[in-house]
Amino acid sequence: MSSSAFITGLAGLTLADNERAFLRDAKPWGGIIFKRNISTPEQVSELIQSFRDALGWEAPVLVDQEGGRVQRLGPPHWPVYPPGARYSDLYDRDKAVGLAAARLAGHLIAADLTAVGLDVDCLPIADVPVAGGDPIIGDRAYGTEPGKVAAIAAAVAEGLMAGGVLPVLKHLPGHGRATADSHLALPTVDTDRVILEQTDFAAFKPLRNLPLGMTAHVVFSALDPDAPATTSVTMIREVIRGFIGFDGLLMSDDVSMNALSGTIAQRSAAALAAGCDVVLHCNGKLEEMIAVASMSPELKGDAARRAQAALAAKSARPNFDIEAARAMFNKMIGEPNASDGPMPRMTT
Repeated sequence: MSSSAFITGLAGLTLADNERAFLRDAKPWGGIIFKRNISTPEQVSELIQSFRDALGWEAPVLVDQEGGRVQRLGPPHWPVYPPGARYSDLYDRDKAVGLAAARLAGHLIAADLTAVGLDVDCLPIADVPVAGGDPIIGDRAYGTEPGKVAAIAAAVAEGLMAGGVLPVLKHLPGHGRATADSHLALPTVDTDRVILEQTDFAAFKPLRNLPLGMTAHVVFSALDPDAPATTSVTMIREVIRGFIGFDGLLMSDDVSMNALSGTIAQRSAAALAAGCDVVLHCNGKLEEMIAVASMSPELKGDAARRAQAALAAKSARPNFDIEAARAMFNKMIGEPNASDGPMPRMTT
């Protein structure tokens, strides 16, 4: 089944007739859902099936389900998960427990997602925050040391993949030093390249074999003073594909974010020209979706190879006892040392 090089959002809880026609004609590689698209498990399942029916194949459907501040599926129908910093805290007390909890969280999240037909999670985060950075990453991160961040991110990814969900590594090659929220403005990082390679970029290197990745709308002035990583040939070729060695399918972060300049069509074209394999567009506005599609060619060559390899990596480990796993997870993230204060339990 041929597909175009973009992933699209949807407007609401059901697929409108004009969206259905757009999907049939434009043939996006995948879709992504947000809270505006979510009501009940039955409704989500029906929306995803309608999306796939319009495309004519089991296209991937993404969601941002991290835990903490970024969790699209939530109560009363889905459990609440802790932010990434919780696994960092556990890791500091007991490395093995921290990694086991992160892995189990990934597997449990995967169980939640696959139950409604979702098969891609925009997780893990390998961003390494620094003092003075914008709080948009904050407690979403797995720590401030690259080795620990990479280890916990790998555990989360392993758990997701064990549950049949593909992970998306973000935000390549690092959003931790950004001094602005790229949803609102374009951040510039003025750190020396050597330091970046030892810290921010280093956290992504051990994760280079993950099947999917997402770029950062961040300028790294030491390498490219003009363009953010999403639209920078230098950043994608020399850093993401080069220094980090990532060879998975590379998607842009959402091209409707205010960090990028130009029209939606211009942003999409720039991301693809820089080396992104697919463009991600999230807000569900049909006129913008049409503009993205107009700039998105058929997936072919290396991009098609990477897309095929990503989908081929999807598999599930059988005989996963969800209830026992939830009980074990709650125990792991339950009462820590009294001096640390309580950690939230995973609830529904």
